Formats: sequence, C-alpha cells, structure tokens
Amino acid sequence: MTKRLTSWVESANSAEIHFPLNNLPCGVFSHEDDDPRCGVAIGDQILDCRLAEENGILSPTDEPLFDFALWNDVMEGGPSLWSTLRTRLLEILTHGSSDQATAETCLVPQSEATMHMPFEVAEYTDFYAGRHHATNVGTMFRGAENALPPNWLHMPIGYNGRASSVFVSGTNFNRPWGQLKSPDHDHPAFLPSRRFDFELELGAIVGVHSDGPLTVQQAHENIFGYVLLNDWSARDIQAWEYQPLGPFQAKATATSISPWIVMREALEPFACDTPERNVELLDHLKDCGPMLYDIDLEVRLAPEGKSESTIARTNYKEMYYSAAQQLAHHSSAGSPMRTGDLLGSGTISGPEKENRGSMLELSWGGKEPLELDTGETRTFLEDGDTLTLSGAAQGKDHKIGFGDCVGTVLPALKDPLASH
Repeated sequence: MTKRLTSWVESANSAEIHFPLNNLPCGVFSHEDDDPRCGVAIGDQILDCRLAEENGILSPTDEPLFDFALWNDVMEGGPSLWSTLRTRLLEILTHGSSDQATAETCLVPQSEATMHMPFEVAEYTDFYAGRHHATNVGTMFRGAENALPPNWLHMPIGYNGRASSVFVSGTNFNRPWGQLKSPDHDHPAFLPSRRFDFELELGAIVGVHSDGPLTVQQAHENIFGYVLLNDWSARDIQAWEYQPLGPFQAKATATSISPWIVMREALEPFACDTPERNVELLDHLKDCGPMLYDIDLEVRLAPEGKSESTIARTNYKEMYYSAAQQLAHHSSAGSPMRTGDLLGSGTISGPEKENRGSMLELSWGGKEPLELDTGETRTFLEDGDTLTLSGAAQGKDHKIGFGDCVGTVLPALKDPLASH
C-alpha cells in the first residue's frame, strides 16, 4: 500500500489528518472579505488555487483555469488535465519544493475559511445499489423471501432527484411538509413529516460531457472524484407517494455533500472488487477491474445542545454496484451525461446492525428504538438533531478523508402555504 508523501506543510504529515499530500481534495472557500475561490486542502491549510495561479506557480493550461469559484472548468478538462494538475500540486507542496516560499503566501488556515459548494451540480441521480440496505428494507416491507425485487441483481436501480436541493455541508433546512397517509385513515393529510431520516452515501461526480453509451471502463475514467453524501428522506411521505413511479417529494427537501471532492486518483491505492455475483451481469455492466474503494464510514447524531453519539459504522466496499457501473447503466439508453452530474451511491449498509446506514434500518422501521449515549432514544430524526457523516480510506501511515458532511434538521415551517 502507498506510503505517506512528505510535505513542507507540517500538519499534512500527521498519520491522523484526513488531508495529507497523498489526498489534495478540491473545494471552494472564502476567507474574511475575499470572494469564494477554488482551493485544495493540505493538512490544516488550504492552498488558494486562484492566488497560486496569479503568482505563476500553478498554470496547468495556457488560459486561466481558476477565474471562477467552481471546479467545473477543471472537471470539463478531462483526465489528462486532472493528472497534470495533480502532478503540479504535488511538486509545489512536497518537502523541498523550490516553490515553497511563494506557495506559503497562498495558504489559508482551514479554521478561518468558510466552505461553499465545490461545483455546480448539473443533474442529480440517486441509486439503490447497496445489497444489505436493499435486503433490510425489502425484508421490512415484503418479507425475507421477497426482499430483493426481481430486477435488483441485474442492474443498479435509481431515480432522478433534484439538483436544486443539493447543498454543501453545514447548510441546515426545515423539516418538510407533505401528504401522509396512515393505514388507519381513508384519506391523507398535509402535515410535517414524522419519520424523517438520513441516508449514508458516497457521491460520484461526472467529469467530461458524454453524448452516448459508456462502457464501464470509460465511465470509471470519466469520474472526477467523490464526496460524502447524505440523502435526507421523509419515509412517511415516501410510503404514500412511491407507488407506482418511486420517490418524489420524499427526497426533494435536501441532499448534503461534503465540502471536499476527493479526486479518483487519490483513491486508486484503496481500490477493491465488488462482491461475488449471484447472477452474471449483462455485458454493459460487467466488472472490468477493482472499482469500489475501501473507505471506512461513520455516522454521528447529536441532539440539540447535547453531545453526539456514533450510531453507525460501515464501509463503501459493501456496495454491490460501483459508481462506474451506475454511470455506464445511466448512459446506456443514450442519455447525455454532463459535467457536474452527481450520482448518489445508495445507502451504504453492512451485514451487522451497527453497520446500517439509515434510521429506517437502525430502528427497524421504528419498532426498535435506537439508544443514544445521552440516554435518549430515536426511531427517526427529531427537530434540532445534527447528523455528521465522516469517512476516510486508511493507508499504512496516512488517511484519505473527505471532511465532515453535516446538517441539522430545523422545525417545520409553521405555515408552508403562506406567501413569501
């Protein structure tokens, strides 16, 4: 396994920090009164890419690349540009670099920065591609013998979500209103969701625009990087609306992503195979190499004003379908894929109860309340609850992390129909 690279930024050389020289994730930040701009995390600092370009030490193209406070232009440049940029950043930040003096003037402490959306989301698609999660949910609603629908082992199931409600970590939102239908009543009611949930996911970001079907290998090469993703879900709204066309308003409130995009190249040393197949996949979905990643994941919940409890631990390698297979399948009908398309992995759960990546599973549909370290219990999320997702790939002497993905559930609006 790859060893930690040494940087002149001393904080990057810790075995515990999520942003060593091996990582260099991409984000957008602002500092004091400055406008937002692109930067890469190194240790506990951020290298200001716009300033580094202006100072002449970061020029991966003939034209300015960091005029805009989004990573879409870099993503659109394709794998060759990504590799060139990453190589140059390594040269600038490695121990003994001749660019150290200039680069030091381009550093901003992360503790003093405000993070923003790192890219413009073109479109958002969420999948249902974790076998443990799908089996748990199917068992709850259809029984163990019919847990997986007939198509599940043949293709990654997904739905098209809302790009407009994808937010960067730290963006809070109100509990949604929606139509709820109790089995004990003949008619639905318009009420705040009572069974609001999180979903622990990883999001893959499409780099280059494509106009036709992609092979799995082409799809893999076209993924710029990954973010942590929380697919917030209103389970009671979903239960009433999802037949026959699937999730709609239940998933439209918010999707949170981590502030840092970990480039695919940084994760390659941690690549691993998908699980053994129960049925042979069709040619357009067949595995062509290790395309999952060994990434430890954790979920923490903090009631308002109280300490947090770790409620789940799992790993991205538990997924049944890789992001490359999801992207290949998405493009297979001819749908153009665009720079900045975001693909949610689906809930990442493991084989044990403590590996379940949603409250729906952790409380088994609300029948088995989850006890927090504070002594409180939860079946679903309450107002004021803060959820924190974190994750890192563990190397021999370093970690490759994403930064936390955080969001707080605020009370529902008192009158959602009032004019603004």
